[in-house]
Amino acid sequence: MHFDELRNRVVGNVEFVSPNEIKVLLELNAPQTTALNTGIPHFFPRINSFVLIPNEDGFLVGLISWIGTEYSNYPKRKGLKDFDIIDLPYPVRKLSLSPLGTLRKEGRHLRLERGIVTFPSVGDSVIIPSDIQLKSILENQDQSATVEIGSASIVSNVPVKIDPDRLFGRHFAVLGNTGSGKSCSVAGIIRWTIESAKQAIKETEEKSKEPNARFIILDPNGEYSNAFSDLGKVRRFHISLTQEEEDMASQLKVPAWLWNSYEWSAITQASGKTQRPILRRALREMRNSKFDLSDDVTLRIQRFYSSAYISIRNLIRNASYRDESTKSAIMLKSIGEDSVGYYELNSSCKTEINELQDVIKQTLAEKFKSFTKEGKKIEFYDPFTEEKFKNVEITIEKILEKVGGLKVYTGPNEDSPVPFDESQLPSHVDRLAKESGHQEWLDFYIMRMRTMLSDKRMASILKYDSDVTLESWLNDYLGSDNASNGPIAIIDLSIVPIEIVHIIVSVISRIIFEALQRYRRMNSKVLPTVIVMEEAHTFIKRYSDNQDEFSSEKLSCQIFEKIAREGRKFGLGLLLSSQRPSELSSTVLSQCNTFLLHRIVNDRDQELVKKLVPDNLGSLLEELPVLPTRKAILLGHASSIPILVDIKDLPESQRPDSKDPDFWNVWTKQSDRRIDWKTIVNKWQFEDSTDETDASKQEKTKSIPLTEPKDSELKKSSPKKKK
Repeated sequence: MHFDELRNRVVGNVEFVSPNEIKVLLELNAPQTTALNTGIPHFFPRINSFVLIPNEDGFLVGLISWIGTEYSNYPKRKGLKDFDIIDLPYPVRKLSLSPLGTLRKEGRHLRLERGIVTFPSVGDSVIIPSDIQLKSILENQDQSATVEIGSASIVSNVPVKIDPDRLFGRHFAVLGNTGSGKSCSVAGIIRWTIESAKQAIKETEEKSKEPNARFIILDPNGEYSNAFSDLGKVRRFHISLTQEEEDMASQLKVPAWLWNSYEWSAITQASGKTQRPILRRALREMRNSKFDLSDDVTLRIQRFYSSAYISIRNLIRNASYRDESTKSAIMLKSIGEDSVGYYELNSSCKTEINELQDVIKQTLAEKFKSFTKEGKKIEFYDPFTEEKFKNVEITIEKILEKVGGLKVYTGPNEDSPVPFDESQLPSHVDRLAKESGHQEWLDFYIMRMRTMLSDKRMASILKYDSDVTLESWLNDYLGSDNASNGPIAIIDLSIVPIEIVHIIVSVISRIIFEALQRYRRMNSKVLPTVIVMEEAHTFIKRYSDNQDEFSSEKLSCQIFEKIAREGRKFGLGLLLSSQRPSELSSTVLSQCNTFLLHRIVNDRDQELVKKLVPDNLGSLLEELPVLPTRKAILLGHASSIPILVDIKDLPESQRPDSKDPDFWNVWTKQSDRRIDWKTIVNKWQFEDSTDETDASKQEKTKSIPLTEPKDSELKKSSPKKKK
């Protein structure tokens, strides 16, 4: 750069230097609105624009964070003596800069390097950057930055491009108030990423020109259904499909067998002391029955009596036969009743099974007692001796010797995604409750479970369907090989019942995460996937750690926290959109490395964003409350510097359906709105109706308690056991 050119662009001198701030005194002849001395007109001075301070490493880049005037002595003109001027306070213009980085020359190009090595000295010249220097500061010069999302507000002809690996690999948050343009930014970034991928594939010799991308959009407001219709194949999932929708979308199915024991505990509000252990056992046995049906008879007998043998051994070791005699007797009785079915299945150990039934009958008969109270017969058992249970143990050992010995259980656990018919679960829990002697603690719980599973609003999503397997579900929702069924899946949650919407989000996200974990384990590679979560503050809401009980909201937040911490290792990225960042989990927000900040007015949200963003340039964020629509601040891992962006415009047909309601046009009849409440009511009432057959099986109660009944309630309803 020639010295004369450099001198022509000097606008002031450094007056004060600190690690976080540099103050500049502007010259009297420095531009006041527009600078013409750079070859191309530039606005100067301007908040959030740039100036340069030459040094031995190149140029220190400073971001203008404050512009003002201060009164000082009238500045002396060089080479002249002003004898006739009275020395009164005179306003001089000053700037405050935030040090941003160093602009270095690499070959024939300039490159911005974040961080400051050499700070300026007081008196150093401050210059306006040229057009080439501005582009070098603002442009992302990374060759992988292929997705253009807009242009720099300071210099409109400089495109803002991002590297998808940096953006999605370390999670991305779009934050801003309602109406600030968040949804359009989210839809645009997904669209522009896929379009860029298609363009890159066209330049190769690949036969398939469709990108192998995976975006799973969790859409709680039903905004995105038509936003990507022109991008080729899009997988859409709704509930309660109309005939018109059946050609465009599929029925949303998240069958109950996909849920793990924690999700079942949350949705059924199972208490930790009694209900949750029995629920886990019931789930384990229901899932295992799927394998029992396909196994040979000998293996089924081996599994059953191995489980019975271990249970008897535990009773003997804990002396439960003496201290909990009635409970132990119920377990013995259950083994004897189940043995009837196994007796018919196998001829090789019929003698031993018959012997076991006789031993159990004799043992129970010797200690059986009963009495009548208030017209009701109460049955119980006196304490047993160890010898009696030893006899049962020895007899079971004989059966196991015939079928191959003790079989350690290796089948699916209570959390394995193995299909089972959820309608049979309440009955199985009921049987286990009777067996364990805790039926009084589970009556209301079982009733609650039956009510939930018989609700038709939920049945369309949860009901067991033999056509839905784990493989088919992953193909539909996560995507098939080479994304042959499309790169985008839109899951419309807008009319999912509020009681289960958090669990549905939790299950979908968890299954996708666990599938990608197993994909990496088998292939030693990751399968890049992005989960897009709209209204993230609803589903990733911060919770209190001192809550012992499970809740669907807590589980939903916890799975996203796990994905935020570990998802990068398995190729799973998050794209979050929220209007209330202060309500989001701090764990998830702190793991987001890139932010696109639209207008944020709430002071709590502003303070939180300033603490979490990965930059100390707080002055740039002071502009958040006054940002217009379609303008946003991009900062973090995917952007070399924080930058104010004019987001690219989306045509109306490509935008999410999130525009403001047109109150005035409707009220003044400029826009027509016809009403047909009858059709809406018929559909509404049909969705909310409960199956009469299932309902008739349930007891009619005014309300169903949400927790276990208190001891005082049990004493009224259950007679005391005779001592």
